[in-house]
Amino acid sequence: QVQLVESGGGLVQAGGSLRLSCAASGRTFSIYAMGWFRQAPGNEREFVASTSWTADLAYYADSVKGRFTISRDNAKNTLYLQMNSLKPEDTAVYYCARQYTGSYRRATSYDYWGHGTQVTVSS
Repeated sequence: QVQLVESGGGLVQAGGSLRLSCAASGRTFSIYAMGWFRQAPGNEREFVASTSWTADLAYYADSVKGRFTISRDNAKNTLYLQMNSLKPEDTAVYYCARQYTGSYRRATSYDYWGHGTQVTVSS
């Protein structure tokens, strides 16, 4: 069984930064691609960023490209999302997830999810 626990969310002013972490249990963290998704009230869950298991590939949604950086530390079983130049439209619950198949952009390609961490950006 895999457990994912996000942390690092909070309230920040527009233009500020936050760093999200996702701590994973289990020995197989390092062999799976991982991703971040977010969901704002009334919206569907949307792709934010993903990274390959070797961390040599990274993909981003157009809305966060150039502002967010995904990274991972396989020795610590931890996934990160550095978020800079935050905007009010980034407000959402952020989830980390393990990708097991398919397209990195589709939520259905991920099998294990954390419970999420709230990010609120004030204007």
